[in-house]
Amino acid sequence: MIVGCLALNASFEPLTMVPLRRALRLVIDGKAEIVEADSDRVVRSEKLTLPRPAVIRLMRFIHVPRRFRRQVTNTFLFARDRYRCQYCGRLQIELKPRESLTRDHLIPLSRGGANDWANVVTACSPCNTRKANNLPSEIGMHPLHAPVEPHFVHLSWAHHLEDLEHRHAMNQQHHHGHHGHHKVG
Repeated sequence: MIVGCLALNASFEPLTMVPLRRALRLVIDGKAEIVEADSDRVVRSEKLTLPRPAVIRLMRFIHVPRRFRRQVTNTFLFARDRYRCQYCGRLQIELKPRESLTRDHLIPLSRGGANDWANVVTACSPCNTRKANNLPSEIGMHPLHAPVEPHFVHLSWAHHLEDLEHRHAMNQQHHHGHHGHHKVG
């Protein structure tokens, strides 16, 4: 069941999925904070009991080349829009039972809209139903934020996280008090 944890860049843009153990290590070492957790499940380390993280955010920004692209998935879309309906502004946690976050196409697919980052926004199910096959201008429903393509780190970029952890371990062994700023990439 444990499929890992979504890691966001310091800017909240989705980076990659990381294994749960690595996610916990980053949180425990102060390199990441938990943005969203599965409060029904906990994980224990030697010293700490934490809710099982579902989404973590890195404390330090990692620069990502443009060529690492990721197709639009709801996981990444909802993270990009901070789990907020882009029409009524409600957060996922504020939705009523049986309502859910959905993917809305600003220009509907039926009217030639593309399934790409610039044309998709997070919408709660009632807003998505209300917008139906209309253009934003026709129904006066405009998203809170203009949709843009997030920067992604390709899965292979997870080695940067390993690299950061490795350096951290070396620092601990030598008991160095300072943390150098390493430029990644």
